[in-house]
Amino acid sequence: MENFLKGKNVVVTGGSGFIGSHFLLELQKRGANVKTHTFRSPLQIDSTGIEVVENIDLTKLDDCIELVNGAEYVIHCGGAIAHPSTVPTDVQISLAQLNIIGNVLEACAKTNVKRFLDLNSSTGYPDIRKPLTEDEFWTDEPYKSYYGYGWMRRYREKLMEHVSKFSGLEIALARCTAIFGPYDNFNLKTCHVVPALIKRHVLHQEDPFNVWGSPDVVRDFLYVKDVVNGALLILEKGKSMRPYNLGYGGGVTIGEIVETILKVTKQTPKVEWDISKPTTIPFRAVSTDRIKNELGFNPSYTFEEGMQETIEWFKQHKGN
Repeated sequence: MENFLKGKNVVVTGGSGFIGSHFLLELQKRGANVKTHTFRSPLQIDSTGIEVVENIDLTKLDDCIELVNGAEYVIHCGGAIAHPSTVPTDVQISLAQLNIIGNVLEACAKTNVKRFLDLNSSTGYPDIRKPLTEDEFWTDEPYKSYYGYGWMRRYREKLMEHVSKFSGLEIALARCTAIFGPYDNFNLKTCHVVPALIKRHVLHQEDPFNVWGSPDVVRDFLYVKDVVNGALLILEKGKSMRPYNLGYGGGVTIGEIVETILKVTKQTPKVEWDISKPTTIPFRAVSTDRIKNELGFNPSYTFEEGMQETIEWFKQHKGN
């Protein structure tokens, strides 16, 4: 199969982060000329063969222009994401996200970048308890816990549409569900559910294993390597400004996540559920019919296989 990225100049924003790290690894594997940046954090991966521009602040337009100048493709992973415990009230993170993507989009337009890939979020969808299609994104308000953050996720698509109309920039648009895998944030104060459960179980070996919320909460998890491969397929073949859900296409309960972690680690602590602790939306899953039928995407990893790789990586890199 022809590799459309071989020899192409590709910039990744947020290369020191979780998803950005995996894009850098995959792009190198595909023979692209890869460029990224650092700001507050160093790269997590070996930078050999990667052009790294130091101290690029994505909140500054001139820095963004310096970063993307000469690129044919830009993959946008930069900027902090919200933590579930603070997402209902966090105004600043929404403002920061919009500022950053606005700067990167404008920089791409000014430097004649060919195609821009955004990893948007399923938090913009309304609260409908079934796998949601792309066309249902705007049918009702975002869920109450995601209200401000979800509208930011919606507005960024309008911002992309705006830039695409006055420039030659093509926009590849992925709406991602919950993502997990190696290089994730494992800081218990700020991380999401899968890395938190892995760290508490594998490193701290808690018994009883106290889990926040209800075992019946449903999320659509996709292993990060599948996310990267699916997103690059959208970058290559997706129609500009046509959104594609990028998920597993089915839900897994928090209870099943805990069971999978215990199965992979072969441990049997007593599990206790603390339903008094906050959770966000009770059910979130997306339909992946569009990306499967139009672009031919199918995940390569089962949830258990992805969890196995993640736990093994955690043991090797974070276990001490």
